[in-house]
Amino acid sequence: MEILKVLIGKFNNKKVESYNLRNSNGFGINALNYGAIITDILVPDRNGIIENVVLKYEDINSYEKNPSYLGALIGRTAGRIAKGKVELNGNVLSFDKNYGSNQGHGGINGFDKRFLDVKTNINENEGYIEFSYLSPSGEEGYPGNLKINLRYTITEENELKISYKAISDEDTLVNLTNHSYFNLSGNYKENILNHHLYIDSDFITEINKNQVPTGKIISVDGTPFDFTSPKTIGRDIEEEDYQLEIGQGYDHTWILNGGNDIKIRLYHKASGRQMDVYTNQNSVVLYSLNFPDDEKISYANRSAKRREALAIETQSPPIGENNIFAKYSILRKGEEYNKETIYKFSII
Repeated sequence: MEILKVLIGKFNNKKVESYNLRNSNGFGINALNYGAIITDILVPDRNGIIENVVLKYEDINSYEKNPSYLGALIGRTAGRIAKGKVELNGNVLSFDKNYGSNQGHGGINGFDKRFLDVKTNINENEGYIEFSYLSPSGEEGYPGNLKINLRYTITEENELKISYKAISDEDTLVNLTNHSYFNLSGNYKENILNHHLYIDSDFITEINKNQVPTGKIISVDGTPFDFTSPKTIGRDIEEEDYQLEIGQGYDHTWILNGGNDIKIRLYHKASGRQMDVYTNQNSVVLYSLNFPDDEKISYANRSAKRREALAIETQSPPIGENNIFAKYSILRKGEEYNKETIYKFSII
């Protein structure tokens, strides 16, 4: 294991540092002290060629705004909050509407826009980058002083473990995730439509035209959302389906089945790369990059294209109208928020 800290720029006169963590196989990650942003996940293909399998901006300065949230920590709450309002303990919390008529991904200046404290550790079998942050009460409208601890761990078995912990001195809302966009072809040699995807889920949450949950749960059986048997992402993505029409592709929440089995499997035949995802989160939002931003991405010297990558956001369901699913995001005073997602890479 080895780790290297590199100064790569400044935002608002604050140092932006990249922490580059590698195992003995060359597998590893690069992550910033700004937004805990993962800029690189470096994975060998079947020929031993190590390439990046997540979207990355060409210009480091693009991460200061990062409109597509590439690789970032999302919080305090991932996804949309319908109409920017939610009821907690009989009080209505109101948030800035930065996602059309809704609040989204923690607000205008969510955790993706914050500098975090960092410490690191390595040994023979694993190494980690640990981020910490104190979100003061009232930040982006959320109650409670919230202490968060985020750890990125890599192992000699080519695993990336993301562990989230948080505690608040008041009842509040917490729903943390990572917003990396995956493309296993390596350095985006092709889009994701030929990637095979499996999801251990029998249901999605219905969304309305504003892309917030209605509260209705829909069976995936017989729909384009059925990935209970592996299929290519592109097979059904252009089918006539009202839910697909709303999202202009996949931008939905799958309710994960229980147990400790693999929850998501992404496979790219040409490279041989496979990624298995394990998590104790109860759902996952998958977003097929239906609306790419204009910032240029690395390796290509061009703007990201539609369907270039797949965001895999393990989390609780976003909060819909009439407080739908809000209960899954409530963190009570003094209780510990404790979630983990593991991405295990292999060659098939």
